[in-house]
Amino acid sequence: MRGKIEKLMNMVKSLFLAGLLAFAPGSVSAQSAAPTPQAANAASVEAGTESEQAATPAVSVTKPTEGIGMPKAGGMTFQEQFADNGKYALWIHDAVLLPLITAISVFVLGLLIWVMFRYRRSANPVPSKTSHNTLIEVIWTLVPVLILVGIAIPSIDLLARQYKPAPADALTVKVTGYQWYWGYEYPDNGVAEIISNMLPNEEARKRGEPELLGADNRLVLPVGRPIKLLITGADVIHSFSVPAFWVKEDAVPGRINEKSFTIDKPGIYYGQCSELCGARHGFMPIAVEALPPAEFDAWVLAQGGHARGAAEAPAEAAVATAAPAANAVQSATATN
Repeated sequence: MRGKIEKLMNMVKSLFLAGLLAFAPGSVSAQSAAPTPQAANAASVEAGTESEQAATPAVSVTKPTEGIGMPKAGGMTFQEQFADNGKYALWIHDAVLLPLITAISVFVLGLLIWVMFRYRRSANPVPSKTSHNTLIEVIWTLVPVLILVGIAIPSIDLLARQYKPAPADALTVKVTGYQWYWGYEYPDNGVAEIISNMLPNEEARKRGEPELLGADNRLVLPVGRPIKLLITGADVIHSFSVPAFWVKEDAVPGRINEKSFTIDKPGIYYGQCSELCGARHGFMPIAVEALPPAEFDAWVLAQGGHARGAAEAPAEAAVATAAPAANAVQSATATN
C-alpha cells in the first residue's frame, strides 16, 4: 500500500514539474516584453508632450450653448438646423411627412373602429356579398399614388441639393477618419493636418462641454462661406456626421467623398462617427467651431497658414511684373 502511495506522489510531482516547464517560456517572454517602469513613464511623458503639441494649435475657449448643436433631454425630432439643406429637410419632415403620417394613421384608425362597430355580428347578421366596388378601388389606387408623388417632389429636390457641387470659392477641408480619431487639413490655407481626439470626461466637464462629445481640437469653419469637405478613411470605413448641418457622409479608405454646406450661425456643433468602425467607435466625436469670417482668418494665421488667395497674390504680382519685361524683350528681338 505504501509503495502505491509513493508512486502516486511521484506521478503528481512529475505532472507539476511538466506544467511548470510548459508555462515557463511564456512567463519569460512576457517578462522580457513588459516595459520597465522607467520606460513606461518616459513613453507616457513623450506621448503627453506630443499630444500637447498637437492640441496647442487648435484649442479654443469658446463654450457651447446648451441644446444647440447637440442632443438634448426629451428631444423628439431632429436637431435645430443651421445649414440650408438641413432647414429644407426639417421643413419636409415637419410640414409634409409628419402631417401626412398623422392624417393617414387617424384615417385608418377611424375606418377600423367604424368597421368594428358597424359590421359586427350583432349589428349586421346578414353580411353583404359584394366583392367589387369600382369607385372605391380606383380611389384606393389613385390616392396612394398621388401621396407618393407629393412626397417624391421635395424628396428628390433635397437629394439633388445634397449632391450639388460646391461653388468655386468654397473653402476646402480634408477630413480623414482614423481608428479612432479624426484629422482635419486645410489645403486652401496651408494648415497642416490637425488631430482631434475625444476629451476625457473630467476635462470635458472642466471645459463646459458634453461628455463623450467634446474634442481636444475642434474642426474650425467659417460662417457664411461655402464649405467643401473631402472625406476619406485611413484604415476602415468611418462616417462623418454632424446632425445640425444635415451632414452624414462615409469616410472610405481609397476613396474621397464630397459634402458641401454653408453654416449660417456661429457656435459649437457636435457629431460622431456613425459607422461601426471597431472597438472605440463610440469614442471618436466631432466638434465643429463655426466662427465669423474675420475670426476664422485670424485663427488660420495663428496656425501658421494664410488667408485663401494670399499665397497666390505674390505669384500673380510676379507674373504681372514679368509680363512687360518679356514683351519688351520680344519687341527688341523682333526689331533686330
